[in-house]
Amino acid sequence: NDMRFATAPGWVTGQDFGQYLIDSYETLLAEGGRMFSIGLHCRLVGRPGKMAGLVRFLDHVAKGGGAWFATRSQIADFWAAHHPPRRYERPSRLDRATFVVRYGSIFEHSPWIAERAFALELGPAHDTAAGLHNALARVFRSATEAERLGVLRAHPDLAGKLAAAKRLTAESTHEQASAGLDALTDDERAAFQRLNAEYVAKHGFPFIIAVRDNTRASIMAAFATRIANDTATEFATACRQVERIAEIRLMDLLP
Repeated sequence: NDMRFATAPGWVTGQDFGQYLIDSYETLLAEGGRMFSIGLHCRLVGRPGKMAGLVRFLDHVAKGGGAWFATRSQIADFWAAHHPPRRYERPSRLDRATFVVRYGSIFEHSPWIAERAFALELGPAHDTAAGLHNALARVFRSATEAERLGVLRAHPDLAGKLAAAKRLTAESTHEQASAGLDALTDDERAAFQRLNAEYVAKHGFPFIIAVRDNTRASIMAAFATRIANDTATEFATACRQVERIAEIRLMDLLP
């Protein structure tokens, strides 16, 4: 920005300004190309000696080629062509019944979270995945320990009996399949079932992990590590994972 001609310490000569622009441009180019915006003020860069630095920079870029000097309207047209606006149903504009239908399954078998979130008087800030997740997670965190335990217990075992019987929710089915848990070998399935049983017997709720953040191997490694934790630690960890699962599910639905 040419404002550094007017502040101390700042640019003294047009050569200083031009060399800084050239160095910045070459660094960005080496990184693979970026948008490079230069702030200019007529009363500053318009002086002949300072203008020379800008001209030197423009000549340097023109000789190298590969740069696009675009107007703001051209940038807007490019963005619209490559990142067209996405129309979606805005959560804050839904009635209560529709909202609960749409988002009642974000927290596994726990529509009461969506019901309470709706009562928070949602606004435009909640019309994105991050915004709505904030509202739903706030309800989950403020719930009683018994209610949160109920949410944990509503989650299915990984590669468990419900999966084998194809009785998972659509969300859980997709998530477990994403890590290949629907295509385990007999030995792998037996290992998961053994760990599931040991984990539930020790902690009183199923092992929960955001499957889509993991691979089959990393899930098994986490399972083997976390089963040794105390129940208070696992309760806190499972709650964080439940929130992460909800966040990923919302990202499938909202921008």
